[in-house]
Amino acid sequence: MKVKYLPALSDNYMYLLIDEASKTCAAIDPVEPKKLVEAVEKEKLKLTTVLTTHHHWDHAGGNNELVKLVPGLDICGGDNRVDALTRKVTHNDTLKVGSLLVKCLMTPCHTSGHICYYVTGSQDETPVVFTGDTLFIGGCGRFFEGTADQMYKALVDVLGSLPGETKVFCGHEYTVQNLKFAQHVEPGNPAVKNKLTWAEEQVRGNSATVPSTISEEFSYNPFMRVREKSVQTHAKQGDPIATMASIRAEKDTFKAK
Repeated sequence: MKVKYLPALSDNYMYLLIDEASKTCAAIDPVEPKKLVEAVEKEKLKLTTVLTTHHHWDHAGGNNELVKLVPGLDICGGDNRVDALTRKVTHNDTLKVGSLLVKCLMTPCHTSGHICYYVTGSQDETPVVFTGDTLFIGGCGRFFEGTADQMYKALVDVLGSLPGETKVFCGHEYTVQNLKFAQHVEPGNPAVKNKLTWAEEQVRGNSATVPSTISEEFSYNPFMRVREKSVQTHAKQGDPIATMASIRAEKDTFKAK
């Protein structure tokens, strides 16, 4: 299993999920189709599938053009609003990309039909998850079509139950801003400080900050740490759901110094 990230638009990521044995691949959120097809051709791959995390234009907006460039693609998504949709998926549905097994995880909140895609290969390969705009490195998506309770379930119950070593590939390069907010929430958390220092160096060098891991996110992402006393104290709340609602509302207007 190989994952190739392709920067798109101003701060998006699209990805190629590659089964190296068969040279088959899937595209995740291919918003710039020509750029993606060039990468497929350069790597001498066969693109069979599109995994769309959600219907927003900066994730699904390239699907119509891509199916013209590569006819016969299987366009997967969890929402009828996804452009060019051919296969509607829901929680725990599975599909194959070559020998790779893709499990669909329903994570409604940012949008009501948001899907994350959890991928496993051979036993000795580290699993990966494509989280779109549900889980970012150090942050989470805005609650456009959902509630704090839904985001808690998505982050802690669904994604948080994946193996700790699972690599997280998210939809945007928001890491530095997210971690500045995380530092505001937990100024005494060394994991936040260390990750922020590293992320700032990556961005200065025009390098990506993806991937993280699920276990790393539990150490510095305030939205996955809403059960922690330090995060609840900051939010002046006594339970995880109320804490989630409070810090998301705060993050919506947060301006990093």
